[in-house]
Amino acid sequence: MVKLEPISSLSLIVPVYNEAERVQALLEALISVRWPAELTHLEFILVDDGSTDDTPAILKAWCQKHTQFHYLCQETNRGKGAAIHRGLSIAVGDAIGIQDADMELLPSDWPAMLLALALPGMGMVNGSRYLPGLYRPLHSYRRYIANKVFSWLTSLLIDIRITDMACGHKLLRRDLILSLDLREERFAVESEILIKSARIRRNHIVEIPVHYFARHQGEGKKFRTMDGVGILLKIIRYSFAPLPPSALKYQQRFQL
Repeated sequence: MVKLEPISSLSLIVPVYNEAERVQALLEALISVRWPAELTHLEFILVDDGSTDDTPAILKAWCQKHTQFHYLCQETNRGKGAAIHRGLSIAVGDAIGIQDADMELLPSDWPAMLLALALPGMGMVNGSRYLPGLYRPLHSYRRYIANKVFSWLTSLLIDIRITDMACGHKLLRRDLILSLDLREERFAVESEILIKSARIRRNHIVEIPVHYFARHQGEGKKFRTMDGVGILLKIIRYSFAPLPPSALKYQQRFQL
């Protein structure tokens, strides 16, 4: 029988940019999740990435009423990766999760991801929108194909099968994500997290299916073609560039 290593504290980082129409629904969904009983400390770090709509006012009002939620503000829009960096600066959880604010990915999947991270030896859980078992409507088949290409290239270069490199739902143990010395400020942070983690240890990443409800650019989708080009270049870069000293130090713990 497998002995689980339950997660007792979680910091969920939520980068937010111009999501006034959807962020209230996200906040309500977060507090409605049936979180595991073993989770004794839970905090939500809302990072407003320079929004120009009513998002800041909504987030501030919510945080005033809910003590588990913390509000951080970037003066200008710098990107998802930069918002994650900011959130990490105050996160205290033993596990760090990343939740997009656009409600494409549902907060209700977090308990299953926490359970997967509790498996012996696990360092990271990657959500996958393309594993079998759940229906996922797609607005953009081209975007789907692009992500499949990115995931295939990532799998080829690091020799580990990944089905959804760009999925926003990522959960890592605190010591692992801090060891990655993250540099990317935009969407390429997804590939940086996954590739660096996989190169540190090949067998400590697990993927699980997550619920996905896509939206397109007309509905506020932030991802653009140039972001895709940047991700492609970063996949190649992080597959071959030397790991940072902090990652190598973390890796040595499992080579003794």
